[in-house]
Amino acid sequence: MKYVNQALPKVDSKALVTGKPVYTDDIAPKDCLVVKVLRSPYAHALIQDIQYDTAMKVPGMVCVLTYKDCPNKRFTMAGQSYPEPSPYDRLILDRRVRFVGDAAAIVAGETEEAVDRAMKMIKVSYEVLEPVLDFRKAKDHSILVHPEDNWKSLCPVGADNQRNLCASETSGDGDLEAAFAKCKYIIEETYHTKANQQAMMETFRTYTYMDTYGRLNVVSSTQVTFHVRRILATALDIPKSKIRVVKPRIGGGFGAKQTVVTEVYPALVTMKTGRAAKIVYTREESMIASSPRHEMEISVRMGADEEGTIKAIDVYTLSNTGAFGEHGPTTVGLSGHKSIPLYGKVEAHRFAYDVVYTNVMSAGAYRGYGATQGIFAVESAVDELAAKMNIDPVVLREKNIVKEGQVMPAYYGETANSCALDRCLVRAKEMIGWDEKYPVQDMGNGKVRSVGAALAMQGSGIAGLDTGSVVIKVNDDGFYSLMIGASDMGTGCDTILAQMAADCLDCEMDNIIVSGVDTDVSPYDCGSYASSTTYVTGMAVVKTCAVLREKITARGAEYLDVAVEEAEFDGKKVTHIPSGKEISLKNIGNRVMCSSNTPLMASEASSSPVSPPPFMVGMAEIELDRETGKVELLDYVAVVDCGTVVNPALARVQVEGGIAQGIGMALYEDIVYNKDGKNFSNSFMQYKIPTRLDVGTVRVEFESSYEPTGPFGAKSIGEIVINTPSPAIANAIYNASRVRLRELPMTSEKIYMGMQENK
Repeated sequence: MKYVNQALPKVDSKALVTGKPVYTDDIAPKDCLVVKVLRSPYAHALIQDIQYDTAMKVPGMVCVLTYKDCPNKRFTMAGQSYPEPSPYDRLILDRRVRFVGDAAAIVAGETEEAVDRAMKMIKVSYEVLEPVLDFRKAKDHSILVHPEDNWKSLCPVGADNQRNLCASETSGDGDLEAAFAKCKYIIEETYHTKANQQAMMETFRTYTYMDTYGRLNVVSSTQVTFHVRRILATALDIPKSKIRVVKPRIGGGFGAKQTVVTEVYPALVTMKTGRAAKIVYTREESMIASSPRHEMEISVRMGADEEGTIKAIDVYTLSNTGAFGEHGPTTVGLSGHKSIPLYGKVEAHRFAYDVVYTNVMSAGAYRGYGATQGIFAVESAVDELAAKMNIDPVVLREKNIVKEGQVMPAYYGETANSCALDRCLVRAKEMIGWDEKYPVQDMGNGKVRSVGAALAMQGSGIAGLDTGSVVIKVNDDGFYSLMIGASDMGTGCDTILAQMAADCLDCEMDNIIVSGVDTDVSPYDCGSYASSTTYVTGMAVVKTCAVLREKITARGAEYLDVAVEEAEFDGKKVTHIPSGKEISLKNIGNRVMCSSNTPLMASEASSSPVSPPPFMVGMAEIELDRETGKVELLDYVAVVDCGTVVNPALARVQVEGGIAQGIGMALYEDIVYNKDGKNFSNSFMQYKIPTRLDVGTVRVEFESSYEPTGPFGAKSIGEIVINTPSPAIANAIYNASRVRLRELPMTSEKIYMGMQENK
């Protein structure tokens, strides 16, 4: 392989680092209308009246839209394949507002100054209602977040708006109680993870306009270009054929932009006024009215026999979807289905969950997508079980982890056909110096150092659902156009797909021109989420290249007037093997442009019946001040099995970035509401994310396996990398202080108070 497994720079790197106008707001017309959203100050209320006559007198004001101006057709903002598991519970604007920051009106004007001034003059009368703010009490509460009759759930996920339930299910395998009866050691604990913000650099933003043919054109920073088209068609009650969506460069998403947060607002303005319009969320809006990680409370019961074999795992997850159900039924599933399967000797398991509506900001997709929360709980529980057994927690893991060739419990009957988790564990131990540093080292100055470990797995696309497709065509002079529908959100999928194509076609990467996503011309792709692009769309590239090579060979044989069975294509020319006659790809490309009845191109799609998981081991070394409880992260090592590493440089920064986000979740990030449901974490002054100085040394290595169903043996890497820091750091804190923290973030105050209680 010339390009796959090589650390090549991103194909768009020069444009990005030189500040070329490539992002949504860069390319929006300067004269388009400025759109903003007037937001509710109440967690739960009914709009009685909206008076905006005075606001419309502000020079430059164009329109104020209310719930009376919107279709009464419910939809979901979740960017998922149809039929979406997330319930149809939204209107563009609703008379009932369901959280502090919910949209009450849309305001549009010629300038931002005009809109800001007008918004202060709009008078909204509310009937204030009692909210449901405690997610532990939301199920079957007398107050309903969604009492409306036209709420609907398209999929059988256990949703019931009359019970404040977005989803509910119980699954399992084996005789759970019989398995627990064999266990000498049993722990049962509950773990709590708060909501987290993706905190991407580019906030949510969209601009819209009507084209010459009367179609709505949408340019948006989104991970789910084709899903945006469907969602807007449903919300606006117009045919999909009347909508075109284009994705420019994305300034980060991390799952936030798998939810259609902003698109509906300028789209409605453009539909009503016929004018181009744009919306750019402020950082505050992105913090109070977006799509953060789901808050979850996870109860784990786990048992091991006298020999240290984990026999039974019982997980129950209570998930807070907030005011709307975006991604509620799907994120929760990963909290069990991506944590329990790590332990391959389990004889019986049960996984149950409830997802409830409350009157806080709606949750959504965030890197790790529920697995992050579940792995924090299960990996903390494994360490608690090891402490009860009085053995090294890494030894307990070594004895129980899933191995290659095993059927993974709670993972839909799939077999781990590519699994280097055992080798990852051995290498991580060596890198951190586990045997020398576990459990604790007294530094003699009031500080101690300790280490903690955690395992993780994820998936590679959604089995039996996710679809990616590409088109590759031969142009004159023999260069290729690679048209993709996958949304590169900064991860470099444009680059790695071009690397794969170049190796498959035996050409230079410069000969492949990658085109981004435009729903009018790009082949369908479900989008960049669920760790699908490398595995799903990458396989579409491999299949398409194979078909195109056959077509090039056949066309070359035709031009040489020889039998195709006797011709061979080597990436540069087609050769007739018996005679040595040849024709170059350049000449083939040029001849295709003249007197041809068939274009020289290929298009294939890929969908997989399985979702092979990548695996990872993370280990943290911390220094803890016993006087204050302050934790300093000294060293974090990660060893990842993502199959064949397509681009080691891009894979490494993926791991490093995900670990940094996981460290923020573990130690710093916290969304705080007051008693009335107002979000106080509305800026980076209040919502603390780690800087480079806060993450210590991060060291990354890869232990490659070979996934037989993946392109070049590759699996995913995008999401798994965020999952180990929280449990690894929690376990290190326990080893250093004997304080077991079961709620995130793990602050110095919590550690200090825990040490005082222990005294």
